[in-house]
Amino acid sequence: MTSLKKHIVTLLFLFTINSYSQLYEVGILNGKTNFIGDVGNTTFINPVNNGYGGVIKWNRSPRHAYRLSFIRSKLSADDLESADPRRIERGYNFETPINEFSLGMEFNFFDFDLHDLNTLFTPYIYTGLFYTSFRKQVLENNQLVEENEMKKTLGLPMIVGFKQRLYRNIILSVEIGARYSFTDEIDGSLNPDENYNFGNINNKDWYMFSNFGLTYTFGQNPCYCNIGK
Repeated sequence: MTSLKKHIVTLLFLFTINSYSQLYEVGILNGKTNFIGDVGNTTFINPVNNGYGGVIKWNRSPRHAYRLSFIRSKLSADDLESADPRRIERGYNFETPINEFSLGMEFNFFDFDLHDLNTLFTPYIYTGLFYTSFRKQVLENNQLVEENEMKKTLGLPMIVGFKQRLYRNIILSVEIGARYSFTDEIDGSLNPDENYNFGNINNKDWYMFSNFGLTYTFGQNPCYCNIGK
């Protein structure tokens, strides 16, 4: 975790020292998460747990931006809230805090030059790589039990959104984003003793974060004309 923090500090430093020649956005994220796995409701978009975070963007051109974000929330699931009779009969449930860091690229469908004073709006997609910490669940005495140690996983974010300028330096965004993790340990379906495994252990755990964001833009007008030379 210490190494990760050093990398984040380095990125923030690089963003700061280059702000004289590029356009940046700094802001907040607020929304809700929901879990998708072998426990609980099977509805894909079902925001239930509050989440919040922050985001930094480096607008490299009117069509794409590099993006660093952090969110803090929790994931929970309860078989009694499922429409699957087998899950209801089983009755498993769990809850775990999560901390997510994500780094990647945002692609705009329309030109989004923030130095253009006309009204700006565009749909966009975002992908990259995320790093999440969580508390692993294990099955004991037919109940899911939370381990004390925080586990970590990487994964792929797949996000679609829409953003529009509200004022000269204020941007509003709305997003729905799926996170495909590289682990099957969040919901406890994968256990040290294979006899206690349940669900489809060939599928990894997913979760969603549906949110809105507000960002403040700053920096001088970049020269996009040199890109690709």
